[in-house]
Amino acid sequence: QVQLVESGGGLVQAGGSLRLSCAASGRTLSSYGMGWFRQAPGKEREFVAAISWSGASTYYRDSVKGRFTISRDNAKNTVYLQMNSLKPEDTAVYYCAAGGGSYYYTAFNYDYWGQGTQVTVSS
Repeated sequence: QVQLVESGGGLVQAGGSLRLSCAASGRTLSSYGMGWFRQAPGKEREFVAAISWSGASTYYRDSVKGRFTISRDNAKNTVYLQMNSLKPEDTAVYYCAAGGGSYYYTAFNYDYWGQGTQVTVSS
């Protein structure tokens, strides 16, 4: 089993930056693809970014390309989401997830989820 805990969320002004972290316990993440999803009030959970088990491949939704960067440190069993140039529409609860498949864009690909961390961007 895998337990995931997100941290690093908070309140930031538009144009600012945050770095989210997702720490895993129970099992190493070295063999898992990792994804970040977000969910705003009244909205469905949506894909944000993903990274393959080796870190060789990354994927982003169009609206965050050039602003967000996903990375991982398997030695620390941690995945990160660097969020720059934040916009009010980025406001959501952000979740990290781990899965063994290759369909990184869909939540169905992931077996384990963190509890989420709130990101609020003010205008």
